[in-house]
Amino acid sequence: MEIQISSGATTAAITTTGATLRAFEVDDVPYLETFPAGEAAPMGSGAILVPWPNRVAGAKWSHGGATLDLEVTEPARGNASHGLVRRETWEVVEHADASATLAVTIDERPGWPFPFRATMTYAVGAEGLTVTHGVTNLGTEPMPFGVGAHPYPRPGRAEVDDCVLTLAATTHLPLDPERMVPSGPATPIARFARLVREVTLDDAFGGCQPGDDGRVHHTLRGPGGGVDLWADPVFRWVQVYTPDSFPGHDGGAVAVEPMTCPPDALNSGVDLITAGPGEHWSASWGITPMAKTR
Repeated sequence: MEIQISSGATTAAITTTGATLRAFEVDDVPYLETFPAGEAAPMGSGAILVPWPNRVAGAKWSHGGATLDLEVTEPARGNASHGLVRRETWEVVEHADASATLAVTIDERPGWPFPFRATMTYAVGAEGLTVTHGVTNLGTEPMPFGVGAHPYPRPGRAEVDDCVLTLAATTHLPLDPERMVPSGPATPIARFARLVREVTLDDAFGGCQPGDDGRVHHTLRGPGGGVDLWADPVFRWVQVYTPDSFPGHDGGAVAVEPMTCPPDALNSGVDLITAGPGEHWSASWGITPMAKTR
């Protein structure tokens, strides 16, 4: 099932499978790579990544002195990938003209002894699209977790390959190219601003710094327009993936994935969030169109 929200000429579409963000447009101009209604999301498009983003190495992690075995959801690499909610059917708990909230409750799962409830609120307005994550610990023990999302922002009518990708990151996390899990500590980098056609990335970046408005900003901008993916400061990490193509769209694409923690954080402990019994956590990110340059 799919639901739609709108405010004037600003619209978004969300599927109840995974609370997946399928489309976002302003004045019929797409600011998100999309896919046909009723079809499975390709390449992780629009996925919600809870209670961990990215990968858990070997689908194993330690908690309370025990080694826990998660379900292997990336068989080629033997990892547990992108959390527990992206293939679940979410309940629509509120649906207004310009906003919608979906929720799912996850009981204990193999390797995950913490029941929790996740909510997603999508809202459109003058600023564009705002996405708010909520996580509530339903268990009796403190719950470590991370949150992420997997959008492919699109710079309006501009060609992605002709755009400059600018990241708010100050570090780069090296990944093992075969297993796609960290191979060493994060290292400092200079300001990242690169023409998309000149880079090939499936990389994790950290130390994301907020701007003067208190938000983290990653932008994709070219002569024909652009898009700003902003996030609350808790989204200190971002995974960037530049496939050569996206189904149904000529030319390149860019996944800019805001994350509260790095890949394999359940093992490293880096930037994990902890919610106590009954505690609720929330944070937001969003997508704002940018005007054409002159």
